[in-house]
Amino acid sequence: MSILTAFHFERPAWLLLLLPAAALWYMERRRSDEARRWRRVIDPELLRHLLVGQERRSWLSPNDLLLAVWVLAGVAVAGPAWEREPSPFADAKPPVMVVLRVAPTMMTPDLAPTRLDRARQKLADLLKLREGASSGLVAYSGSSHLVLPPTPDAGVVLNLAQALSPEIMPREGDDIAGAAALADRVLAGGGHGGSILLMADTATGGFGPSRLGHPVTVFALLPPDQDRGRLAGVARALDADLVATTVDQVDVEAVARRLDRTGRAAEVAGEGQHWKEAGYWLTPLLALLALLWFRRGWVTA
Repeated sequence: MSILTAFHFERPAWLLLLLPAAALWYMERRRSDEARRWRRVIDPELLRHLLVGQERRSWLSPNDLLLAVWVLAGVAVAGPAWEREPSPFADAKPPVMVVLRVAPTMMTPDLAPTRLDRARQKLADLLKLREGASSGLVAYSGSSHLVLPPTPDAGVVLNLAQALSPEIMPREGDDIAGAAALADRVLAGGGHGGSILLMADTATGGFGPSRLGHPVTVFALLPPDQDRGRLAGVARALDADLVATTVDQVDVEAVARRLDRTGRAAEVAGEGQHWKEAGYWLTPLLALLALLWFRRGWVTA
């Protein structure tokens, strides 16, 4: 009973194709009935003795079978369904926009070889842990620039990150607010949810109360003994987690766990469960019936 209650068609409009199929079948059947016009003027008992070849007529004609194929195809395309199944995209990891500070202070060698190099190493470890997830890149100093929108190709992200240096940035400064806002707009334009990962060693620019539409994680690229007060203030303004750099992968694993559990958009197509269509089960039957049209003389039967 539960199956009957849940049974429905995902695309019921395709069932309208059954109407012209039935009409064409009826018209063709009337046209091919050679005895129909004689029944008006000859007694039926006598007529059956006068007609020649009627006893050889098959009870199933090509037109009858064509109607059956048409009905089956219409039902299959309409998408019969009665049970749900998890979406293949339900477990997909949400995308992340990496916001990387590319300023002269990032060349400080206290995180050997430099803070910027350590940021690239941590980014490579993070992308490896989140294999298959889409990642984008924003670089900022005195101005913010979109380097790459979210892509599942981790190699491209790392190659572009390797090419970044303070010398190529057009302006010195700390446009941290503009960089976060740019990353937020990129994620909003993609419509797939996601998170922002802010990788910086300090924050000299002002940051008011956050109006960003996506969660933020702040990755502090500083030695353990250095003060992270400015970045802590940014984290409070953004209601973000502050992750400190470690010599092992504990920091990267913590960031990966947060990115995987946050930033999921409930409205993303393919999330959760969807109706499991059963129309494709009719495909072998349609193929089997179609084989009859390769039979010699079938169409002219």
